[in-house]
Amino acid sequence: MELLVELLNITTGGNRIALISEATASHLGVHSSDRIKITYKGQAMIAIANLAEHYPNDRIGLFEETETALSGIKNGEFVQVQLAPLPESLFNIRSKLHGERLREQDINAIVKDVVERHLSTVEIAGFLTALSIHGLSTGETEALSRAMITTGRTIDFGAGPILDKHSVGGIPGDKTSMMVVPIVAAAGFTIPKTSSRAITSPAGTSDRVETLCPVNFGIDEIKEIVKKTGGCLVWGGALDLAPADDLFIQVEYPLGIDPMLLPSILSKKKAMGSTHVVIDIPTGMGAKIKTRQEAYTLASDFVDLGRRLGLKIQCALTFGDQPLGCSIGPALEAQEALNTLMGAGSPDLREKAISLSSMLLGMVGAENPRAMAEEIVDSGRAAKKLREIIEAQGGNPNIKPEEIPVGPKHAAFRSDSAGKVLWLSTDDIVRIARVAGAPKEKGAGVVLHAKLGESVRKGGVLFEVYAERASKLEAALELAGQLKPIALSTKPEERMVLDTVPEKATHEKAFMLDR
Repeated sequence: MELLVELLNITTGGNRIALISEATASHLGVHSSDRIKITYKGQAMIAIANLAEHYPNDRIGLFEETETALSGIKNGEFVQVQLAPLPESLFNIRSKLHGERLREQDINAIVKDVVERHLSTVEIAGFLTALSIHGLSTGETEALSRAMITTGRTIDFGAGPILDKHSVGGIPGDKTSMMVVPIVAAAGFTIPKTSSRAITSPAGTSDRVETLCPVNFGIDEIKEIVKKTGGCLVWGGALDLAPADDLFIQVEYPLGIDPMLLPSILSKKKAMGSTHVVIDIPTGMGAKIKTRQEAYTLASDFVDLGRRLGLKIQCALTFGDQPLGCSIGPALEAQEALNTLMGAGSPDLREKAISLSSMLLGMVGAENPRAMAEEIVDSGRAAKKLREIIEAQGGNPNIKPEEIPVGPKHAAFRSDSAGKVLWLSTDDIVRIARVAGAPKEKGAGVVLHAKLGESVRKGGVLFEVYAERASKLEAALELAGQLKPIALSTKPEERMVLDTVPEKATHEKAFMLDR
């Protein structure tokens, strides 16, 4: 059937969608969300059909993603439209929904159709739900990882080793990548670090680094930065590395599930050319991974999958009962990372960064890696290397921590009693920081003045809230008053009830999904 093209100039956020009238759909035998094949000057592509009752019968409306897939198409031109058959991958998804184990070719078909936008959001959600319910075998996990790698681009940095560090996330304030990268690069090794922006946290690594320098670069630009400095701290979202993962994450987040953790992380490490990777697994009541048993199981799975993909993996089970350092929020965390590299800052942040760096150095045969990492920090070589990376990425290499702009609106949240910090809710701290404006407003966030085991006098400051707007500051302080995220007690037995259910003010528990 020949239809007249109307370019709608509306983006869908990824899916290739075309709009036709209900009468046209009936003539084609198409139902809503069926696939249609659109042919234009020898080009053919598959789109998802959306139906509109009063849309003209002789037209097809193309959303921007569909328009882009048909190179050179213009308003008023004609295309051929017909019903497209169901993709084979849809039957594979149905098999997984019934608990069946998928073959490598089944998984390849699913990932290929996801990347080529042949599957609707509902169908991708069905696949992810099936994985969440039935799980993945070791073979399925490997096949999924390889499929995600081969459907995207890869980067070759030349002769190895190529080092990397990644955290599974779950605790706020974890700015160790900003320290590990310059420490390892200053030791003479190559460590190109691609990172995400925050999804549910107050700051991702790219959000933090962006307060110091640009993070959006193409592959050739990244290679040049790494050639100059030995490392980089860039955003991976525009590089088309394992692109299926980004599409899966868009669906995982609203569903509140995360069945793709292992293939998501290691497919991108492999695509980045990494050979040696340290995986940080924060473990504790304040983290995504709650128990050591769960952490050991996850670590074993990482090591096994890494071996299958040709990666050398070591996992660190790290303390996850409270935020790392004292600052939460992009600019505040960048300040703290730079301060810590310069000899001030937080002892726990320094310890974690040195420990993870020494693991990487030890993996590639460095002698006395712990002493090497400490010397690189204490001598100022790590801070110097970070400044080299900042300059190579277009930032000011001479910036001082206090020159990083933070929210001009700030206020202290004080204790109404004296005692030691018995309990601290990382989830609540995250929610307060996000209500204050983080990560979108980079100067917003929270600075802790008291952490576990520390003493606080009556009226003493528990934390400060920073915001770029007074209304955001007020909302964050109001939420802090409701949540009371830090519990004090003179003796542990004096505070045995930490919370009540249902709460006086009901707040939905945040789902943590960060890469």
